[in-house]
Amino acid sequence: MVLDVALAALLEKYRPEAAAVEEVFVNENPQSTLKLGQARGVVLLAAAKSGIAVGEYAPTLVKKAVVGTGGAAKTQVHAMVSRLLPGAKIAGADAADALAVAITHAHHLASRHALRGAA
Repeated sequence: MVLDVALAALLEKYRPEAAAVEEVFVNENPQSTLKLGQARGVVLLAAAKSGIAVGEYAPTLVKKAVVGTGGAAKTQVHAMVSRLLPGAKIAGADAADALAVAITHAHHLASRHALRGAA
């Protein structure tokens, strides 16, 4: 199934209120970086078409928010996500990274909401 079609179906089915993506980082393989950027663009477009606001976070910020240090290894991210979401079945490092981005976004939204309430 094509990414945009599958994503549109998921957005229609679950109707999320928010979305978050990790900012693109440049790695040693330019082809991987290009493919990641293209997939990210599809995700951003699908969210925009659905009227969903998207939070964007640098990988180091996500690691710092979840693990406490921006230089955390993937295994550390996976371990902390497992602790923060007990009972969740995490299907590998990529799923743990995606959940870490979601956790970061939820924390940022909660902080923003709390600050507005205090003002």
